[in-house]
Amino acid sequence: MLIGLVGAPNKGKSTLFSAMTMNEVAIADYPFTTINPNLGIGYATRKCVHAEFGVKCNARNSLCVNGMRMFPINITDVAGLVEGAHEGKGMGNQFLNDLANAESLIIVVDASGTTDSTGNKTVSANPSDDIKMVNKELVQWLAGIIKKHMNTISRRNDGADALYEILAGFRATKDDIEASAKKAGLSTVKPNWTDESTLAFSDSLIKIIKPTIIAANKSDMKESEKNISALQKEFGKDNIIPCSGAIELALRKAAKTKVIDYTPGSNSFAWNDKNISQDRLNAIKYMEDFLKSKGTNVQELINAAAFRLLDNIVVYPVEDENKLTDHFGNVLPDGILIKRGSTALQLAEKIHTNIAKGMLYAVDARTKKRLGKDYVLQDNDVIKIVSAAK
Repeated sequence: MLIGLVGAPNKGKSTLFSAMTMNEVAIADYPFTTINPNLGIGYATRKCVHAEFGVKCNARNSLCVNGMRMFPINITDVAGLVEGAHEGKGMGNQFLNDLANAESLIIVVDASGTTDSTGNKTVSANPSDDIKMVNKELVQWLAGIIKKHMNTISRRNDGADALYEILAGFRATKDDIEASAKKAGLSTVKPNWTDESTLAFSDSLIKIIKPTIIAANKSDMKESEKNISALQKEFGKDNIIPCSGAIELALRKAAKTKVIDYTPGSNSFAWNDKNISQDRLNAIKYMEDFLKSKGTNVQELINAAAFRLLDNIVVYPVEDENKLTDHFGNVLPDGILIKRGSTALQLAEKIHTNIAKGMLYAVDARTKKRLGKDYVLQDNDVIKIVSAAK
């Protein structure tokens, strides 16, 4: 899974990326600090099921920290986007192409309104403008790719197939393409679309293949509260997550040096060492108060992108439904992220193709009931796959 961070220059994307991944990257208070995309690993978190069963897990494909299962997620931070990027302005299409494989996007804006659309200092920028600009550029980027191939596409009776051949690399399925064409009221039979029709199709498709959540960054600044309220009113409260990449990064660095014991996503931390300079002590106390009152919400961002936007659930496959172990005796070793609505057979396919081919049935570890291949998985299911395959 790949989550992309995108936004106008100097909105705190690189700081947020570092807070999510603890990767050391260039962070500076000027536009285009990031040129080449940064890549790192963050973690989506869910409460582990081991406590429910009264066992201690041996996490293998993930981590389990203080009862929280942590699933590794690839995160990329791309160069800042300026209006007209699809025409080559700023970093041009480079940043857009870096997002081709992203499954969901986090649009990062400066909630304080202290940087303009080009990343320069100001006093009253409207972060709503950045959101609209990013969405517009994404649509124009996709439309531009389609326009380049329109002569070829328009000669194909099955235009959906032709579009799929072009857009598969952007994580678009044929079903996505057909649904987007239908929503835009367009035919996919020899689709010689106008520029306006292509934009309408692209607007519909980008919402499906690159679902977004908005990070209202720099929420620790006093100017942010009014802007965050306005953003939530305009775009919907669930779509705006106030966050502070700077405070989260500082907390994680303090935890790394053992000054505090902090679990990402928590609204508190334990002090391990107060024998530090007064300035640093004051800074950490300020962060402690901020964490209790508002929270950095950086972990919430990752979870929203991984679970809510992509509609994933967690399923735990085991070989022994009584001991909840794998072949080697590891308890609840793997947590699998899988699309809501997936079946037991699809879970088997994720484990191994041979297991799926030889699958006979599944077993619910809670009820010990036999389940068919078409059983629709539920969140936090613990499932044994019974297969003829060795």
